[in-house]
Amino acid sequence: MENLSIPFQGLKRNLLKSFFDVYKWGKTFETIDPRTGGVIARVAEGDKEDVDLAVRAARQAFDDGPWPRMSGAARGRIMIKYADLIDEHKEELAALDAIDAGKLFSQGKALDIPGVANLLRYYAGAADKIHGEVLKMSRELQGYTLREPIGVAGHIIPWNFPSSMFFMMSAPALAAGCTMIVKPAEQTPLSALFYADLAYKAGVPAGVLNVITGYGPTAGAAIASHMDVDKVCFTGSTEVGRKIMQAAATSNLKQVSLELGGKSPLLIFDDADVDKAADLALLGILYNKGEICVASSRVFVQEGIYDEFVKKLKEKAKDWVVGDPFDPRSRQGPQVDKQQFDKILSYIEHGKREGATLLTGGKPIGKTGYFIEPTVFTDVKEDMMIATDEIFGPVMSLMKFKTIEEAIKKANNTKYGLAAGIVTKNLDVANTVSRSIRAGTIWINCYFGFDRDCSYGGYKMSGFGRHLGLEALHKFLQVKSVVTPIYNSPWL
Repeated sequence: MENLSIPFQGLKRNLLKSFFDVYKWGKTFETIDPRTGGVIARVAEGDKEDVDLAVRAARQAFDDGPWPRMSGAARGRIMIKYADLIDEHKEELAALDAIDAGKLFSQGKALDIPGVANLLRYYAGAADKIHGEVLKMSRELQGYTLREPIGVAGHIIPWNFPSSMFFMMSAPALAAGCTMIVKPAEQTPLSALFYADLAYKAGVPAGVLNVITGYGPTAGAAIASHMDVDKVCFTGSTEVGRKIMQAAATSNLKQVSLELGGKSPLLIFDDADVDKAADLALLGILYNKGEICVASSRVFVQEGIYDEFVKKLKEKAKDWVVGDPFDPRSRQGPQVDKQQFDKILSYIEHGKREGATLLTGGKPIGKTGYFIEPTVFTDVKEDMMIATDEIFGPVMSLMKFKTIEEAIKKANNTKYGLAAGIVTKNLDVANTVSRSIRAGTIWINCYFGFDRDCSYGGYKMSGFGRHLGLEALHKFLQVKSVVTPIYNSPWL
């Protein structure tokens, strides 16, 4: 820890304070800096026994504690204080995600960390607006519904957006009155520990928000199969999502929300501004170094502008700066770890062997760290691995189409259905295509149009359940119907 190189005073002190309790657990694992491959710190390795302790604390806090019994306004006030503390520590938190996940420090400080604070405020505002309905019954009965917190929630978080996903899951659960266990990805545990410390300082009662660091097959599996967890939320691969569902089914039939893989199409029509379309296409695949589930990894361009688009894309890709995430000139940092680095490079080799043409990139950068050049393939066939598999890296498959019908068919030719993009000036085309693509989110003439008031989630093998918006709040609430008879009423 003493060799940790971070350009901000006080970060080491805060880390040591956050790690103090977890070091009592004994067994630890290393978390790695993807810029260098070096060890940042050793973090407590939670296992089934530790998950049992955390679930017991969460269950007691839900069954007997004040959090679900507070007014929504009281919960909201604590959540707003939590958000204010996050704002006060945005530099440290952005630095943690930069060294742990390779995320750009400038974007973390300007977007990710303020974004999670505002997400907390959004759900804090919703906490006192949880209402049921009065029902008009068909006979001599009076009925109404209540929305009640579901209980103990288990959140299993991915490594690509460690801060954003922490609060996409925990903020609506907190507003609903749930208690929870949060397991960050083993690759990126550091900011989650800091958030746990800030929750305590904000006044979140003991046992309400419990962070367990550890591995998916042990700590994550224990959460998914635990008989006292009422709901599990998972964001990650489709393969692991299947295991989560199986564990939920064979334990207590807990509710499950899954946000899984994607192979999102971006459709660019002949009437598009080619320069702007090329910018969107690059952003769609290179943002967060391609480690984003909705990355536009399949780009389909109508044949009338295809050659011009290829030329423009190649020029722009060569100007894309890959480097240290603390360097303000960098637009792309390192991949999260060596395993992901090697996986991406192996897919690039697959693309070459299968006959795709490497337009640009395709190689690692430097001798240390996990940096990869922005990579674009042309002459891609739809059955190639680079066109069918989620690579989760800066690798684009570029293809062409003739007609709207062909574009729709190609877009839907995937087992995934998380997102899609459309670039056109024709409103009729935009309406037809957006209604024809089987995906949970469609962006027209933009990409990554996320907002805390707009829910998103998957179709098909991209999962089910929604993040963001009031849809995310409702998934942590159960609907209870209450019915009483009425006698001698002058009306029903």
